[in-house]
Amino acid sequence: MINLMIMCSLVLLICITSSKILYKFGVPILLIFIGLGMLAGSDGIVGIYFDNYELTRQICSMGLVFIMFYGGFGTSWDMAKPVAIPSILLSTVGVAITAGLTGIFCFKVFDTSLLEGLLIGSIVASTDAASVFAILRSQRLNLKGSIASILEIESGSNDPLAYMLTIIILGLMADKGYDTIIPMLLNQVVVGILSAVLLGKLTIYLLRNTKFEIDGFYPIFVMGIAVLSYALSEHFGGNGYLSVYMTGIMIGNSKIPHKKSMFQFFDGISWIMQIMLFFILGLLSFPSQIPSVMIKGISISIFMICIARPIAIFSILSWFKIPLKQQAFVSWVGLRGAASIVFAIYAVTYGVPIESDIFHIVFFVALFSVAIQGTLLPTVAKKLDLIDDESPVLKTFNDYREEIGTNLLEITVQNNSGIANKAIMDSNIPEDILIVMIKRNEEVLIPNGSTQILPKDVLVIAGNDFEVLNDLLDNSNSNLCI
Repeated sequence: MINLMIMCSLVLLICITSSKILYKFGVPILLIFIGLGMLAGSDGIVGIYFDNYELTRQICSMGLVFIMFYGGFGTSWDMAKPVAIPSILLSTVGVAITAGLTGIFCFKVFDTSLLEGLLIGSIVASTDAASVFAILRSQRLNLKGSIASILEIESGSNDPLAYMLTIIILGLMADKGYDTIIPMLLNQVVVGILSAVLLGKLTIYLLRNTKFEIDGFYPIFVMGIAVLSYALSEHFGGNGYLSVYMTGIMIGNSKIPHKKSMFQFFDGISWIMQIMLFFILGLLSFPSQIPSVMIKGISISIFMICIARPIAIFSILSWFKIPLKQQAFVSWVGLRGAASIVFAIYAVTYGVPIESDIFHIVFFVALFSVAIQGTLLPTVAKKLDLIDDESPVLKTFNDYREEIGTNLLEITVQNNSGIANKAIMDSNIPEDILIVMIKRNEEVLIPNGSTQILPKDVLVIAGNDFEVLNDLLDNSNSNLCI
Protein backbone atom coordinates (compact mmCIF):
# COMPACT_ATOMS: atom_id res chain seq x y z
CA MET A 1 0.00 0.00 0.00
CA ILE A 2 2.83 2.41 0.86
CA ASN A 3 4.53 1.66 -2.46
CA LEU A 4 1.27 2.39 -4.30
CA MET A 5 0.88 5.70 -2.46
CA ILE A 6 4.46 6.67 -3.30
CA MET A 7 3.94 5.78 -6.97
CA CYS A 8 0.64 7.71 -7.23
CA SER A 9 2.11 10.81 -5.59
CA LEU A 10 5.15 10.69 -7.86
CA VAL A 11 2.91 10.35 -10.93
CA LEU A 12 0.93 13.44 -9.90
CA LEU A 13 4.04 15.48 -9.14
CA ILE A 14 5.82 14.48 -12.35
CA CYS A 15 2.72 15.16 -14.48
CA ILE A 16 2.22 18.62 -13.00
CA THR A 17 5.87 19.71 -13.05
CA SER A 18 6.49 18.40 -16.56
CA SER A 19 3.35 20.10 -17.89
CA LYS A 20 4.58 23.38 -16.39
CA ILE A 21 7.78 23.09 -18.44
CA LEU A 22 6.32 21.73 -21.68
CA TYR A 23 3.30 24.09 -21.67
CA LYS A 24 5.65 26.93 -22.63
CA PHE A 25 6.52 25.12 -25.85
CA GLY A 26 2.86 24.61 -26.76
CA VAL A 27 2.86 20.86 -26.13
CA PRO A 28 -0.79 19.77 -25.60
CA ILE A 29 -1.56 18.50 -22.11
CA LEU A 30 -2.95 15.21 -23.46
CA LEU A 31 0.39 14.27 -24.99
CA ILE A 32 2.24 15.00 -21.74
CA PHE A 33 0.10 12.80 -19.52
CA ILE A 34 -0.36 9.95 -22.01
CA GLY A 35 3.35 10.06 -22.87
CA LEU A 36 4.27 9.66 -19.20
CA GLY A 37 1.86 6.74 -18.95
CA MET A 38 3.48 5.08 -21.95
CA LEU A 39 6.93 5.53 -20.40
CA ALA A 40 5.71 3.87 -17.23
CA GLY A 41 3.86 1.06 -19.04
CA SER A 42 4.76 -2.40 -20.25
CA ASP A 43 6.97 -1.26 -23.13
CA GLY A 44 8.30 1.79 -21.31
CA ILE A 45 11.25 2.58 -19.09
CA VAL A 46 9.51 1.67 -15.81
CA GLY A 47 7.93 -1.48 -17.24
CA ILE A 48 4.69 -1.67 -15.22
CA TYR A 49 2.66 -4.45 -16.87
CA PHE A 50 -0.98 -3.42 -17.14
CA ASP A 51 -3.58 -4.80 -19.57
CA ASN A 52 -6.84 -4.72 -17.59
CA TYR A 53 -9.32 -3.17 -20.04
CA GLU A 54 -12.35 -3.68 -17.78
CA LEU A 55 -10.77 -1.92 -14.79
CA THR A 56 -9.59 0.89 -17.08
CA ARG A 57 -13.11 1.27 -18.49
CA GLN A 58 -14.62 1.63 -15.03
CA ILE A 59 -11.99 4.12 -13.84
CA CYS A 60 -12.16 6.20 -17.00
CA SER A 61 -15.98 6.25 -16.97
CA MET A 62 -15.88 7.86 -13.54
CA GLY A 63 -13.21 10.29 -14.72
CA LEU A 64 -15.31 11.33 -17.72
CA VAL A 65 -18.29 12.01 -15.43
CA PHE A 66 -16.42 14.78 -13.61
CA ILE A 67 -14.71 16.10 -16.75
CA MET A 68 -18.03 16.40 -18.60
CA PHE A 69 -19.83 17.83 -15.57
CA TYR A 70 -17.22 20.55 -15.18
CA GLY A 71 -17.38 21.16 -18.94
CA GLY A 72 -21.06 22.02 -18.56
CA PHE A 73 -20.63 23.72 -15.18
CA GLY A 74 -17.97 26.05 -16.58
CA THR A 75 -19.80 26.97 -19.79
CA SER A 76 -21.28 30.45 -19.78
CA TRP A 77 -24.73 30.12 -21.32
CA ASP A 78 -24.94 33.89 -21.86
CA MET A 79 -21.94 33.66 -24.16
CA ALA A 80 -23.05 30.39 -25.74
CA LYS A 81 -26.71 31.24 -26.35
CA PRO A 82 -26.19 33.21 -29.61
CA VAL A 83 -24.39 30.24 -31.19
CA ALA A 84 -26.29 27.45 -29.44
CA ILE A 85 -28.14 26.19 -32.53
CA PRO A 86 -25.12 25.80 -34.86
CA SER A 87 -23.05 24.40 -32.00
CA ILE A 88 -25.65 21.77 -31.11
CA LEU A 89 -26.04 20.85 -34.76
CA LEU A 90 -22.28 20.32 -34.94
CA SER A 91 -22.34 18.12 -31.84
CA THR A 92 -25.18 15.97 -33.22
CA VAL A 93 -25.56 16.07 -37.01
CA GLY A 94 -21.88 16.91 -37.43
CA VAL A 95 -20.83 13.92 -35.32
CA ALA A 96 -23.15 11.63 -37.30
CA ILE A 97 -21.74 12.88 -40.62
CA THR A 98 -18.15 12.45 -39.42
CA ALA A 99 -18.87 8.96 -38.07
CA GLY A 100 -20.64 7.87 -41.26
CA LEU A 101 -17.99 9.15 -43.67
CA THR A 102 -15.12 7.74 -41.59
CA GLY A 103 -16.92 4.40 -41.26
CA ILE A 104 -17.42 4.13 -45.01
CA PHE A 105 -13.76 5.07 -45.54
CA CYS A 106 -12.62 2.22 -43.25
CA PHE A 107 -15.05 -0.17 -44.95
CA LYS A 108 -13.83 0.68 -48.46
CA VAL A 109 -10.10 1.21 -47.87
CA PHE A 110 -9.26 -1.29 -45.12
CA ASP A 111 -11.82 -3.94 -46.09
CA THR A 112 -13.44 -4.07 -42.66
CA SER A 113 -17.06 -5.10 -42.31
CA LEU A 114 -19.46 -2.18 -42.66
CA LEU A 115 -20.45 -2.34 -38.99
CA GLU A 116 -16.83 -2.48 -37.81
CA GLY A 117 -15.98 0.47 -40.03
CA LEU A 118 -18.92 2.42 -38.62
CA LEU A 119 -17.82 1.43 -35.12
CA ILE A 120 -14.40 2.98 -35.69
CA GLY A 121 -16.04 6.07 -37.18
CA SER A 122 -18.42 6.44 -34.22
CA ILE A 123 -15.65 6.05 -31.65
CA VAL A 124 -13.48 8.80 -33.16
CA ALA A 125 -16.34 11.11 -34.18
CA SER A 126 -16.31 13.38 -31.10
CA THR A 127 -13.77 16.08 -30.33
CA ASP A 128 -11.90 16.56 -27.07
CA ALA A 129 -12.89 19.67 -25.09
CA ALA A 130 -10.09 19.28 -22.54
CA SER A 131 -7.38 19.32 -25.20
CA VAL A 132 -8.91 22.18 -27.21
CA PHE A 133 -9.28 24.57 -24.29
CA ALA A 134 -6.10 23.56 -22.54
CA ILE A 135 -4.32 24.83 -25.66
CA LEU A 136 -6.46 27.98 -25.96
CA ARG A 137 -5.93 28.81 -22.28
CA SER A 138 -2.21 28.02 -22.20
CA GLN A 139 -1.51 30.00 -25.38
CA ARG A 140 -3.92 32.81 -24.37
CA LEU A 141 -5.49 32.62 -27.82
CA ASN A 142 -8.18 35.28 -28.12
CA LEU A 143 -10.34 34.37 -31.11
CA LYS A 144 -12.46 36.67 -33.25
CA GLY A 145 -16.21 36.35 -33.49
CA SER A 146 -17.96 33.55 -31.67
CA ILE A 147 -15.46 30.80 -32.51
CA ALA A 148 -14.50 30.10 -28.89
CA SER A 149 -18.14 29.67 -27.85
CA ILE A 150 -18.88 27.39 -30.82
CA LEU A 151 -15.87 25.22 -30.02
CA GLU A 152 -16.74 25.08 -26.31
CA ILE A 153 -20.35 23.98 -26.86
CA GLU A 154 -19.48 21.57 -29.68
CA SER A 155 -16.54 19.85 -28.02
CA GLY A 156 -18.25 19.78 -24.63
CA SER A 157 -21.51 18.28 -25.88
CA ASN A 158 -20.57 15.92 -28.72
CA ASP A 159 -19.29 13.02 -26.59
CA PRO A 160 -22.82 11.84 -25.63
CA LEU A 161 -23.85 11.31 -29.28
CA ALA A 162 -20.56 9.57 -30.13
CA TYR A 163 -21.19 7.30 -27.13
CA MET A 164 -24.76 6.60 -28.32
CA LEU A 165 -23.59 5.77 -31.83
CA THR A 166 -20.88 3.49 -30.41
CA ILE A 167 -23.40 1.61 -28.22
CA ILE A 168 -25.88 1.31 -31.10
CA ILE A 169 -23.28 -0.15 -33.48
CA LEU A 170 -22.04 -2.55 -30.80
CA GLY A 171 -25.65 -3.63 -30.24
CA LEU A 172 -26.08 -4.33 -33.95
CA MET A 173 -22.81 -6.28 -34.01
CA ALA A 174 -24.23 -8.35 -31.12
CA ASP A 175 -27.28 -9.17 -33.30
CA LYS A 176 -29.75 -7.20 -31.19
CA GLY A 177 -31.63 -6.21 -34.35
CA TYR A 178 -32.18 -3.02 -36.31
CA ASP A 179 -35.67 -2.60 -34.81
CA THR A 180 -34.03 -1.76 -31.46
CA ILE A 181 -32.15 1.31 -32.74
CA ILE A 182 -34.95 3.91 -32.55
CA PRO A 183 -36.26 2.83 -29.10
CA MET A 184 -32.70 2.71 -27.76
CA LEU A 185 -31.89 6.15 -29.17
CA LEU A 186 -35.09 7.71 -27.84
CA ASN A 187 -34.62 6.15 -24.42
CA GLN A 188 -31.02 7.38 -24.24
CA VAL A 189 -32.01 10.96 -25.08
CA VAL A 190 -35.31 11.23 -23.16
CA VAL A 191 -34.08 9.60 -19.96
CA GLY A 192 -30.81 11.53 -20.12
CA ILE A 193 -32.57 14.89 -20.46
CA LEU A 194 -35.23 14.12 -17.83
CA SER A 195 -32.61 13.02 -15.31
CA ALA A 196 -30.65 16.23 -15.89
CA VAL A 197 -33.67 18.53 -15.62
CA LEU A 198 -35.06 16.90 -12.48
CA LEU A 199 -31.75 16.71 -10.64
CA GLY A 200 -30.61 20.13 -11.88
CA LYS A 201 -33.76 21.92 -10.69
CA LEU A 202 -33.79 20.00 -7.40
CA THR A 203 -30.14 20.84 -6.76
CA ILE A 204 -30.61 24.55 -7.47
CA TYR A 205 -33.63 24.67 -5.14
CA LEU A 206 -31.80 22.87 -2.34
CA LEU A 207 -28.68 25.01 -2.64
CA ARG A 208 -30.74 28.20 -2.50
CA ASN A 209 -32.90 27.12 0.42
CA THR A 210 -30.63 24.92 2.53
CA LYS A 211 -27.77 26.24 4.59
CA PHE A 212 -25.04 23.73 5.39
CA GLU A 213 -23.17 24.31 8.60
CA ILE A 214 -19.82 23.67 6.86
CA ASP A 215 -19.05 25.59 3.65
CA GLY A 216 -17.01 22.69 2.30
CA PHE A 217 -20.18 20.60 2.08
CA TYR A 218 -21.54 22.64 -0.85
CA PRO A 219 -19.11 21.39 -3.53
CA ILE A 220 -19.24 17.87 -2.06
CA PHE A 221 -23.04 17.95 -2.34
CA VAL A 222 -22.83 19.02 -5.99
CA MET A 223 -20.21 16.34 -6.66
CA GLY A 224 -22.67 13.74 -5.36
CA ILE A 225 -25.34 15.16 -7.67
CA ALA A 226 -22.99 14.84 -10.66
CA VAL A 227 -22.37 11.17 -9.94
CA LEU A 228 -26.07 10.53 -9.28
CA SER A 229 -27.02 12.25 -12.53
CA TYR A 230 -24.83 9.86 -14.51
CA ALA A 231 -25.72 6.72 -12.54
CA LEU A 232 -29.48 7.37 -12.42
CA SER A 233 -29.64 7.97 -16.17
CA GLU A 234 -27.60 4.86 -16.94
CA HIS A 235 -29.73 2.77 -14.56
CA PHE A 236 -32.87 3.55 -16.56
CA GLY A 237 -31.18 3.09 -19.93
CA GLY A 238 -30.44 6.77 -20.58
CA ASN A 239 -27.28 8.51 -21.72
CA GLY A 240 -25.36 9.25 -18.53
CA TYR A 241 -22.86 11.56 -20.25
CA LEU A 242 -25.66 13.66 -21.75
CA SER A 243 -27.34 13.86 -18.35
CA VAL A 244 -24.24 14.87 -16.42
CA TYR A 245 -23.26 17.52 -19.00
CA MET A 246 -26.73 19.11 -18.97
CA THR A 247 -26.85 18.98 -15.17
CA GLY A 248 -23.55 20.85 -15.11
CA ILE A 249 -24.87 23.56 -17.45
CA MET A 250 -28.02 24.07 -15.36
CA ILE A 251 -26.22 24.33 -12.03
CA GLY A 252 -23.27 26.33 -13.37
CA ASN A 253 -25.52 28.97 -14.93
CA SER A 254 -27.79 29.45 -11.91
CA LYS A 255 -27.37 31.86 -9.02
CA ILE A 256 -26.33 29.69 -6.09
CA PRO A 257 -24.26 30.33 -2.96
CA HIS A 258 -20.54 29.49 -2.82
CA LYS A 259 -20.37 29.30 -6.60
CA LYS A 260 -16.82 30.63 -6.84
CA SER A 261 -15.47 28.02 -4.43
CA MET A 262 -17.30 25.33 -6.43
CA PHE A 263 -15.49 26.39 -9.58
CA GLN A 264 -12.16 26.08 -7.84
CA PHE A 265 -13.13 22.70 -6.38
CA PHE A 266 -14.34 21.19 -9.65
CA ASP A 267 -11.45 22.68 -11.59
CA GLY A 268 -9.09 20.77 -9.30
CA ILE A 269 -11.18 17.58 -9.46
CA SER A 270 -11.36 17.82 -13.26
CA TRP A 271 -7.57 18.13 -13.57
CA ILE A 272 -6.99 15.19 -11.22
CA MET A 273 -9.37 13.10 -13.34
CA GLN A 274 -7.66 14.17 -16.55
CA ILE A 275 -4.24 13.28 -15.20
CA MET A 276 -5.52 9.92 -13.97
CA LEU A 277 -7.44 9.20 -17.16
CA PHE A 278 -4.69 10.18 -19.61
CA PHE A 279 -1.97 8.46 -17.60
CA ILE A 280 -3.85 5.16 -17.24
CA LEU A 281 -4.70 5.15 -20.95
CA GLY A 282 -1.01 5.57 -21.73
CA LEU A 283 -0.21 2.83 -19.21
CA LEU A 284 -2.70 0.48 -20.90
CA SER A 285 -1.17 0.93 -24.35
CA PHE A 286 1.61 -1.18 -25.81
CA PRO A 287 3.79 1.14 -27.94
CA SER A 288 5.36 -1.92 -29.60
CA GLN A 289 1.97 -2.58 -31.26
CA ILE A 290 1.60 0.93 -32.67
CA PRO A 291 3.78 0.37 -35.80
CA SER A 292 1.33 -2.34 -36.94
CA VAL A 293 -1.59 0.13 -36.87
CA MET A 294 0.32 3.23 -37.94
CA ILE A 295 -0.72 3.16 -41.61
CA LYS A 296 -4.39 2.77 -40.70
CA GLY A 297 -4.13 5.42 -38.00
CA ILE A 298 -2.44 8.00 -40.24
CA SER A 299 -4.88 7.31 -43.08
CA ILE A 300 -7.93 7.69 -40.86
CA SER A 301 -6.53 10.84 -39.27
CA ILE A 302 -5.75 12.52 -42.60
CA PHE A 303 -9.15 11.54 -44.00
CA MET A 304 -10.91 13.05 -40.99
CA ILE A 305 -8.80 16.22 -40.98
CA CYS A 306 -9.02 16.85 -44.74
CA ILE A 307 -12.38 15.38 -45.76
CA ALA A 308 -14.80 14.10 -43.10
CA ARG A 309 -14.71 16.98 -40.60
CA PRO A 310 -14.56 19.77 -43.24
CA ILE A 311 -17.64 18.30 -44.94
CA ALA A 312 -19.47 18.15 -41.60
CA ILE A 313 -18.44 21.68 -40.57
CA PHE A 314 -19.02 23.50 -43.86
CA SER A 315 -22.32 21.73 -44.58
CA ILE A 316 -23.70 22.99 -41.24
CA LEU A 317 -22.06 26.36 -40.53
CA SER A 318 -22.57 27.65 -44.08
CA TRP A 319 -26.30 27.91 -43.33
CA PHE A 320 -25.55 30.39 -40.54
CA LYS A 321 -23.42 32.68 -42.73
CA ILE A 322 -20.34 32.21 -40.58
CA PRO A 323 -17.23 33.51 -42.44
CA LEU A 324 -15.26 30.88 -44.33
CA LYS A 325 -12.08 31.56 -42.34
CA GLN A 326 -13.90 30.85 -39.09
CA GLN A 327 -15.42 27.68 -40.56
CA ALA A 328 -11.96 26.56 -41.68
CA PHE A 329 -10.58 27.09 -38.19
CA VAL A 330 -13.45 25.19 -36.52
CA SER A 331 -12.80 22.42 -39.03
CA TRP A 332 -9.14 22.29 -38.04
CA VAL A 333 -9.88 22.23 -34.30
CA GLY A 334 -11.27 18.70 -34.38
CA LEU A 335 -8.91 17.17 -31.86
CA ARG A 336 -9.62 13.57 -30.84
CA GLY A 337 -8.84 12.74 -27.23
CA ALA A 338 -9.47 10.70 -24.13
CA ALA A 339 -13.20 10.13 -24.71
CA SER A 340 -12.51 8.39 -28.03
CA ILE A 341 -9.96 6.10 -26.40
CA VAL A 342 -12.40 5.31 -23.58
CA PHE A 343 -15.13 4.46 -26.11
CA ALA A 344 -12.64 2.14 -27.82
CA ILE A 345 -12.23 0.34 -24.49
CA TYR A 346 -16.03 -0.01 -24.35
CA ALA A 347 -15.84 -1.76 -27.72
CA VAL A 348 -13.04 -4.08 -26.61
CA THR A 349 -14.91 -5.10 -23.44
CA TYR A 350 -18.39 -5.34 -25.02
CA GLY A 351 -17.93 -8.96 -26.05
CA VAL A 352 -18.43 -8.73 -29.82
CA PRO A 353 -15.88 -10.08 -32.34
CA ILE A 354 -13.69 -7.26 -33.71
CA GLU A 355 -10.98 -8.10 -36.22
CA SER A 356 -9.02 -4.84 -35.98
CA ASP A 357 -6.84 -3.78 -33.05
CA ILE A 358 -9.38 -1.05 -32.44
CA PHE A 359 -7.87 0.21 -29.18
CA HIS A 360 -4.42 0.95 -30.62
CA ILE A 361 -5.91 2.34 -33.86
CA VAL A 362 -8.00 4.87 -31.91
CA PHE A 363 -5.10 5.48 -29.51
CA PHE A 364 -2.83 6.39 -32.43
CA VAL A 365 -5.53 8.55 -34.09
CA ALA A 366 -5.91 10.53 -30.85
CA LEU A 367 -2.15 11.01 -30.47
CA PHE A 368 -1.72 11.99 -34.12
CA SER A 369 -4.64 14.42 -33.96
CA VAL A 370 -3.44 16.18 -30.81
CA ALA A 371 0.21 16.22 -31.93
CA ILE A 372 -0.49 17.69 -35.38
CA GLN A 373 -3.71 19.68 -35.01
CA GLY A 374 -3.07 20.72 -31.42
CA THR A 375 0.49 21.87 -31.95
CA LEU A 376 -0.39 23.82 -35.11
CA LEU A 377 -3.58 25.32 -33.68
CA PRO A 378 -2.03 28.72 -32.77
CA THR A 379 -0.29 28.89 -36.16
CA VAL A 380 -3.52 28.17 -38.05
CA ALA A 381 -5.36 30.84 -36.04
CA LYS A 382 -2.71 33.42 -36.94
CA LYS A 383 -2.59 32.40 -40.62
CA LEU A 384 -6.36 32.80 -40.86
CA ASP A 385 -6.15 36.18 -39.10
CA LEU A 386 -8.50 35.12 -36.31
CA ILE A 387 -6.55 36.43 -33.33
CA ASP A 388 -8.50 39.03 -31.36
CA ASP A 389 -6.58 41.17 -28.86
CA GLU A 390 -9.69 42.68 -27.29
CA SER A 391 -11.97 39.84 -26.17
CA PRO A 392 -10.30 37.13 -24.03
CA VAL A 393 -11.16 33.50 -24.78
CA LEU A 394 -11.70 33.01 -21.04
CA LYS A 395 -14.97 34.95 -21.30
CA THR A 396 -16.42 31.76 -22.75
CA PHE A 397 -16.25 30.23 -19.30
CA ASN A 398 -18.30 30.81 -16.15
CA ASP A 399 -15.16 30.77 -14.03
CA TYR A 400 -13.80 33.82 -15.84
CA ARG A 401 -13.55 37.00 -13.82
CA GLU A 402 -12.30 40.33 -15.14
CA GLU A 403 -9.91 42.26 -12.98
CA ILE A 404 -12.03 44.51 -10.78
CA GLY A 405 -11.37 48.20 -11.09
CA THR A 406 -10.26 50.40 -8.21
CA ASN A 407 -13.62 52.22 -8.00
CA LEU A 408 -16.20 51.24 -5.41
CA LEU A 409 -19.83 52.32 -5.57
CA GLU A 410 -21.95 52.87 -2.47
CA ILE A 411 -25.67 52.34 -3.06
CA THR A 412 -28.58 53.03 -0.73
CA VAL A 413 -31.43 50.67 -1.58
CA GLN A 414 -34.84 52.39 -1.81
CA ASN A 415 -38.26 50.79 -1.21
CA ASN A 416 -39.07 50.75 -4.93
CA SER A 417 -35.69 49.40 -5.98
CA GLY A 418 -35.73 46.32 -8.21
CA ILE A 419 -33.39 44.49 -5.86
CA ALA A 420 -35.18 45.27 -2.57
CA ASN A 421 -36.43 42.29 -0.54
CA LYS A 422 -34.60 39.80 -2.72
CA ALA A 423 -31.73 37.42 -2.05
CA ILE A 424 -28.54 38.39 -3.88
CA MET A 425 -28.74 35.23 -5.99
CA ASP A 426 -32.27 36.15 -7.14
CA SER A 427 -31.62 39.84 -7.81
CA ASN A 428 -30.20 39.41 -11.35
CA ILE A 429 -27.12 41.45 -10.48
CA PRO A 430 -24.52 40.73 -13.20
CA GLU A 431 -21.81 38.32 -12.09
CA ASP A 432 -19.03 40.81 -12.86
CA ILE A 433 -20.50 43.14 -10.20
CA LEU A 434 -19.38 42.15 -6.70
CA ILE A 435 -21.23 43.16 -3.52
CA VAL A 436 -18.33 43.65 -1.13
CA MET A 437 -20.38 44.35 2.00
CA ILE A 438 -23.74 45.57 3.26
CA LYS A 439 -24.22 48.30 5.86
CA ARG A 440 -27.47 47.70 7.73
CA ASN A 441 -28.26 50.12 10.56
CA GLU A 442 -25.15 49.97 12.74
CA GLU A 443 -24.12 46.52 11.47
CA VAL A 444 -21.70 45.58 8.69
CA LEU A 445 -22.53 42.32 6.86
CA ILE A 446 -20.28 40.23 4.62
CA PRO A 447 -22.86 38.86 2.16
CA ASN A 448 -23.22 35.58 0.29
CA GLY A 449 -25.68 34.50 -2.37
CA SER A 450 -28.53 33.84 0.06
CA THR A 451 -28.22 37.18 1.89
CA GLN A 452 -31.46 39.20 1.70
CA ILE A 453 -31.23 42.80 0.42
CA LEU A 454 -33.54 45.08 2.42
CA PRO A 455 -34.73 48.66 1.84
CA LYS A 456 -32.37 51.24 3.41
CA ASP A 457 -29.43 48.83 3.10
CA VAL A 458 -26.21 50.48 1.94
CA LEU A 459 -24.44 48.23 -0.56
CA VAL A 460 -20.75 48.63 -1.28
CA ILE A 461 -20.13 47.16 -4.73
CA ALA A 462 -17.08 46.79 -6.99
CA GLY A 463 -16.87 46.33 -10.72
CA ASN A 464 -15.83 47.81 -14.06
CA ASP A 465 -19.19 48.79 -15.51
CA PHE A 466 -21.88 50.08 -13.15
CA GLU A 467 -24.24 51.20 -15.93
CA VAL A 468 -25.66 47.68 -16.24
CA LEU A 469 -27.25 48.17 -12.79
CA ASN A 470 -29.41 51.14 -13.80
CA ASP A 471 -32.55 49.17 -14.65
CA LEU A 472 -32.34 47.15 -11.45
CA LEU A 473 -31.66 50.00 -9.04
CA ASP A 474 -34.38 52.36 -10.26
CA ASN A 475 -34.28 55.31 -7.79
CA SER A 476 -31.59 54.00 -5.47
CA ASN A 477 -29.12 56.63 -4.34
CA SER A 478 -25.47 56.03 -5.18
CA ASN A 479 -22.13 57.59 -4.42
CA LEU A 480 -18.81 56.85 -6.06
CA CYS A 481 -15.96 56.32 -3.63
CA ILE A 482 -12.30 55.44 -3.96
